[in-house]
Amino acid sequence: MTTSLEPSTSYELIEELLNRSGVITNRDLCSAMITTALNMGASQSERLDLKIAGAALEEMAEAFKLFQPFRSYPKVTFFGSARTKNDDPLYARARSLAGIMASHGWMVVTGAGPGIMAAATEGAGRDMSIGVNIRLPFEQGANQFIAADSKLVEMRYFFTRKLMLMKESNAYVVMPGGFGTLDESFELLTLLQTGKAQPAPVVFLDTDESGYWDGWRHFLDKHVIADKNYVDEEDTNLFTITSSVEEAASNLLGFYRNYHSLRWVGDLLVLRMKILPTQEELHRLNDSFGDICIQGRIHVTKPLPPERHDQDCLDLPRLAFKFDRLHYGRLRLLIDALNNISALQELSPSEMSRDQ
Repeated sequence: MTTSLEPSTSYELIEELLNRSGVITNRDLCSAMITTALNMGASQSERLDLKIAGAALEEMAEAFKLFQPFRSYPKVTFFGSARTKNDDPLYARARSLAGIMASHGWMVVTGAGPGIMAAATEGAGRDMSIGVNIRLPFEQGANQFIAADSKLVEMRYFFTRKLMLMKESNAYVVMPGGFGTLDESFELLTLLQTGKAQPAPVVFLDTDESGYWDGWRHFLDKHVIADKNYVDEEDTNLFTITSSVEEAASNLLGFYRNYHSLRWVGDLLVLRMKILPTQEELHRLNDSFGDICIQGRIHVTKPLPPERHDQDCLDLPRLAFKFDRLHYGRLRLLIDALNNISALQELSPSEMSRDQ
């Protein structure tokens, strides 16, 4: 025989548990997670369902703890084949690009396995690398450059691993690979296309001889965009294909040349940056991007009340507008335009790289 507790009694018991556990901040969210777990148990969820939910939460908690000390560092995630050999030109490109990003203060995040993951970790160096490994029976464990490092976490599920590889980074490099790499690249683009992830630069890096991403783009153009219109042409602005390491680095670093971050405040999208456009440039921005405003114009604003309450980037200037929440490819072009405003010419290189 099972008995259920009154909501008020459950609330009191959970509050007591939180008090005894020393939970001080975000008690509402902790209480909600406990309530969800209790509801799953009370609803007679199958044991396998509970095991999946419990293991996923445990994996995420471990990964969040790993990343927490490094939240102030910009990060770039490298995706690519685990089967790429160390004498492959792709390996050399991944190693070189990771080294460039690390030299600019970026941490490099990989799946911690062999191939492209090993190349990026080798290029960045152990101190600037974070690994999120997946336990598979048919592939070796973490590569030698990250093995046994305190910045390595192992996961059982692909979906929790992908969450961490994408959630924690500010930029992404995708190199040729198999089903896993294609899965990661399409999920990443889906998150950016739908606004479920913060805008970020995505570079598909290849060699001149390979043609891997050129073939992929041809498939998109012919079968996904032109023939069926499954994807809007403007959404191809969400990524760049190149065989040049230097162009890849410039694309990744240049995205944060002026743009800093965004935040929704009610129905307003707020863009934070280092330097505001001039009035003339702002007028041109409205002429060029007024189509993605559902009402009014792009305008300068001071930090809004929720931002002030959270002390959220109060020192940065910002623009705000009512974004239609549909055209994220166009939003990427707006960010590119902000990164190329004339006032940036007055900044020194050290000032331009600040906050990256």
